[in-house]
Amino acid sequence: MADLSLTEEREKRMRGEQRVNRPWYAFYPEGIPHEIEVPPLSLYDLLKQSEQDYPEQIAVIDGEHQLTYSELKHRVDRLASSLYSLGLNKGNRIGVMLPNCVEYIIAYYAIQRLGGILVQVNPMYQQSELAYILNDSEAQWIICQEEQREKIRQIGLEDQIGLIFTDGESDSKAYDFYGLISSGGIDIPPLDINPKEDLAVLQYTGGTTGRSKGVMLTHFNLVSNVIQSFTFAGGAFERPGERLLSLSPYYHVYGMTSSMNITIYAAGTLICSRRFEVNQTLELIRMHQPTYFPGVPTMYIALFHHPDSDKAGMDCIKVCNSGSAPMPVEIMHEFERKTGARIVEGYGLSETSPVTHRNPIRGQRKAGSIGLPLPNTDSKVVDLETGTVELPPGEAGELIVKGPQVMKGYWKKPEETALTIRDGWLFTGDIATMDEDGYFYIVGRKKEMIIAGGYNIYPIEVEDVLYQHPAVAEACVFGVPDPYRGETVKAAIVRRKHSTVAEEELIQWCSERLARYKVPRLIEFREELPKTSVGKLLRRRLVEEELDQLKKEV
Repeated sequence: MADLSLTEEREKRMRGEQRVNRPWYAFYPEGIPHEIEVPPLSLYDLLKQSEQDYPEQIAVIDGEHQLTYSELKHRVDRLASSLYSLGLNKGNRIGVMLPNCVEYIIAYYAIQRLGGILVQVNPMYQQSELAYILNDSEAQWIICQEEQREKIRQIGLEDQIGLIFTDGESDSKAYDFYGLISSGGIDIPPLDINPKEDLAVLQYTGGTTGRSKGVMLTHFNLVSNVIQSFTFAGGAFERPGERLLSLSPYYHVYGMTSSMNITIYAAGTLICSRRFEVNQTLELIRMHQPTYFPGVPTMYIALFHHPDSDKAGMDCIKVCNSGSAPMPVEIMHEFERKTGARIVEGYGLSETSPVTHRNPIRGQRKAGSIGLPLPNTDSKVVDLETGTVELPPGEAGELIVKGPQVMKGYWKKPEETALTIRDGWLFTGDIATMDEDGYFYIVGRKKEMIIAGGYNIYPIEVEDVLYQHPAVAEACVFGVPDPYRGETVKAAIVRRKHSTVAEEELIQWCSERLARYKVPRLIEFREELPKTSVGKLLRRRLVEEELDQLKKEV
């Protein structure tokens, strides 16, 4: 486990010119250090250490399949051996396009064993999304289910990229995942990773303009965030023995760190679920009695309102982590009364591995707050104009953060990296306030990102698809409040002259080209869209009109 002693370097940093006022330290629960020493470990080392300490502990439950830590590491090493024999070397990129399953976990740590760079790919991506990420990352391989083969063929990469299917047989263009494990030997090069410099993951995210960006996360970034999160739990997350229900997808940074990596570090048991479906989730809870549940607000809302939730034995859950979107306070309190679990909200970004703030599990929780910065994390609110003036408690400005979990930068985008990371501070684009106690609150977004059901949706990507329809003259996509998903996607459309295209046709058009969660649920046809004097679309105006209409209806 991590050495929690302060280093001379950090003592100097705390006394130095860049010192930040840290009122939050007074609200750290007893026993949680302000700073921790993060050892120079690779992600593979997390698995290796847990296997050495608890070889017979159940590591993964995936349906009827269970693996101990000894069995999991054995499969990881054999797959790494086969990948190495196929030519996968340190620094090579390999896409993993899988739901939460044991194959994802094996692939993840095998790639890390070789020093490869795992490219996170959402299995729901359609051809254009998949083509962009694979081409931008210059991935040489992809591990996926055979059902994805047609997408890969249609984007012209079937003959240019190595294919490994987790549920298919080998052929002239593809390898069988389990065949590679069976044939794997012990021929693996020595572990050769510089945790602070070597990339472990490319996590694609987006912005308000331009295309998706590959967030470069090092082994040190991700290991730091695991140890920060584990330490801040203050003993509530025990080693070993925790059973974590994995509903947040591993291909998303939240699921990767706050479900998978932290459980492996803590020698716990991962209970895999390929997607959230409320009846199936209640059955998993009844069968496996998880103690931890990281999720997003929509999951808690669905579970709370289900008529059979009282019969699932949800009182087994000790702690629920909630992220990705604000949690309705009423639902938080009612869910806790129903289950006995404690829900703690937090905040993070793909660029920060992801967690920067969290409410204490065994300390003062402020409902509606994202909580306190984690150990080793500095945070402040600065003015929106220059980003250089720190604002006093209660004033809203841009949230900026600094810590070992902050990304190395954006893949092949040095200019955007320089705009986002300045003097070591990561500018989040989110508008926040801090109270007198050092608890932070998100009050808005500079970015125009939509968060629906825990998924990040970037309007320009949906607009690009809408503009491809021959009947669309103008399109503006924005998020509107939704009591279940947090937000839902709405599109304001100006039809081309003489067009009579209907709402259903545009929704179908988007469904064929976008992941389901990105497809607009609402379409509004207009004669014109609001614009500035120079012709820029006023997306915010549309959001304000929507909110005004909702107020009138209440």
